[in-house]
Amino acid sequence: MDTQESLELVKRNTAETVKDEELEDMLSGDEAPTAYIGYAPTGTMHIGHFTTVRKIADFVDAGFDFRFLLADVHAELDIEKTPRQLVEARTEYYREAIGAMLEVAGIDEEDVEFVRGSTFQHDAEYQKGYMQIMEETTVNRMKRAVNEVVRHSDSMKCSGLLYSAMQIMDCASAGLDVDVAFGGLDQRRIYMLGREVLPQIGDDKPACVFAPLLSGLSGGKMSASDDTSKIEVHDSDEEIRDKINQAYCPAGESEDNGVLEYLQHLIFPVIEGRGEAFEVERLEEHGGDLRYESYQPVEEDYTSGELHPADLKEAVADELVALIEPVRDRLDEKQELMAEAYPEQYG
Repeated sequence: MDTQESLELVKRNTAETVKDEELEDMLSGDEAPTAYIGYAPTGTMHIGHFTTVRKIADFVDAGFDFRFLLADVHAELDIEKTPRQLVEARTEYYREAIGAMLEVAGIDEEDVEFVRGSTFQHDAEYQKGYMQIMEETTVNRMKRAVNEVVRHSDSMKCSGLLYSAMQIMDCASAGLDVDVAFGGLDQRRIYMLGREVLPQIGDDKPACVFAPLLSGLSGGKMSASDDTSKIEVHDSDEEIRDKINQAYCPAGESEDNGVLEYLQHLIFPVIEGRGEAFEVERLEEHGGDLRYESYQPVEEDYTSGELHPADLKEAVADELVALIEPVRDRLDEKQELMAEAYPEQYG
């Protein structure tokens, strides 16, 4: 795979890359570049997590060494989402769930390095670094950076500000020492601040790759607090089908259509990697079965009216059931861990 092919692979199905020339330079170098994504182990995992985990396959295939940060210290800082006594169990849960998702996406878990934040974020050089970062920015700037990530209110804890500084420091030489930060578009302000302040403390700025934030099944953006807006990896086959059948999916409209977004960002990348196609079963009087090798023809047929919402939903639900089942099965084997991590739901 040449440099341009690797670059296009990294960029596909993303919302933004910063900057393309930086990515191209590192991909054309003699050493494998490094990238990472971090998750604070807070709520249970859902399809939004699954789409970003699947994207890791593109980084690996493009030649990156990939690191996955299990951000347990960040979870402790975001105290309104995760009681401190549950962080350890939730970190273990995230490791299991992510491992299962990687397997479904066709990635060998051995090709991804898992790192807990607590193994390096208490080190003196790391702590010196994030204190220097906080010296280089203002309270208001830091609050704006973390606004879409940490749950906050007028009585927001000071730890929320530290959250941003540490996330920036995770990219630095005293942190994970990575070339690329990968995350959802809600992380953009944090990493843009990082690109500004890291050189001021003597570190290199990371290039950034941002995944789009998926639309919710009930309309608008997906919400972690609204169960009807997303597919959970714990949902039963019946729950998955019910949520897709009831999803906001107006005929002929692709914008803010969560069903189509699931297809584009999760289903197609996985089945294409397996050399499979997306198949829609229809009665002969409705035009007969359809077979798609890539996403764009699906969207074109949908917006033209050739593909009906009911037929799209049924085919997407079938694919999601097949993708989520092995993840759910692996977690079902960890009932004791689930009860410990989420006692109100599974205890």
